[in-house]
Amino acid sequence: MIIPFLLIAASFQDTAALDRSVAAFTGRPMGAEGGARTPVDARLRLATCSTVSLSWRTEQHDAVVVSCAGPAWRIFVPVIRPANAPAAIAIATPFAPVAKMAPVIKRGDPIVIEAGTEGFSISREGVAMGDAAPGGRFMVKVDATRTPVQAIAVEAGRATLPGWSN
Repeated sequence: MIIPFLLIAASFQDTAALDRSVAAFTGRPMGAEGGARTPVDARLRLATCSTVSLSWRTEQHDAVVVSCAGPAWRIFVPVIRPANAPAAIAIATPFAPVAKMAPVIKRGDPIVIEAGTEGFSISREGVAMGDAAPGGRFMVKVDATRTPVQAIAVEAGRATLPGWSN
């Protein structure tokens, strides 16, 4: 008995269109100084996106980030840096030894995690799962969640979420 089946042609993002978008974003053609180094790999099977967004990866303009919010995907397209562009990492002086700071939060300490901006603030109480100096990252067990959250130590008993500054 022969069972017929249908081959469904999957629809994927057009990589040539992504190449054109990157060239328009950088203002330079592919392979030229300031343009993409190579085309986006045609073997990529990215879900079709109606609106892609483009941005620079860093201030040195070393790569273009091409992303889609729904369905979520993101790729990085390297750019040929101009010969007169500053180096991405310039070391003017040798590294000096950094003094290790004493922890302000110790494992088991009760802490308050705060995050907010002007007009918005949220805080949660939790228990530190490790020691941390000011600016150091550590995990916090919050009662209502099964998984701990990562926080950054501010001072004794206070922390903030990564990406937020108080």
